[in-house]
Amino acid sequence: MNAVPPRISKPLSANGVFAGVVLGAVALGVGAMVFFFNPTTHAFYPICRFHQLTGLNCPGCGATRSLYALLHGNFSTALRDNALFVFVLVAGLIYGIRVTIRKFRGQPTGEILPVNFLWPALAVALVFTVLRNLPAFSFLSPA
Repeated sequence: MNAVPPRISKPLSANGVFAGVVLGAVALGVGAMVFFFNPTTHAFYPICRFHQLTGLNCPGCGATRSLYALLHGNFSTALRDNALFVFVLVAGLIYGIRVTIRKFRGQPTGEILPVNFLWPALAVALVFTVLRNLPAFSFLSPA
């Protein structure tokens, strides 16, 4: 009878746990800051240099206001301020949960950001940027 060898699992390293705790603390701190300080009324948030120089909206314009709206449960306002940010945030959360579950199960997680994903992501951001600056798609621009 063939014996099955024991499964060897790699424990979480101290650096990995530390990085996870720091990342969580930073996300919580940023979330708390945006939750308590409305980006439309407080001037300490960064200004988009692209918008300032060109008058056009970049793919990130409205993302802070969108996060503020999401944290206050206003999904429609969040989509109006920056729909791409909302979809990327949801996709990132789903992907992060998937990777975390696979990590705790001892399964391979794969690449964090596959190289073949970068060009399509850049194309989507470029198309979104062009569309939100056209009059017919003004609903994609932050109010």
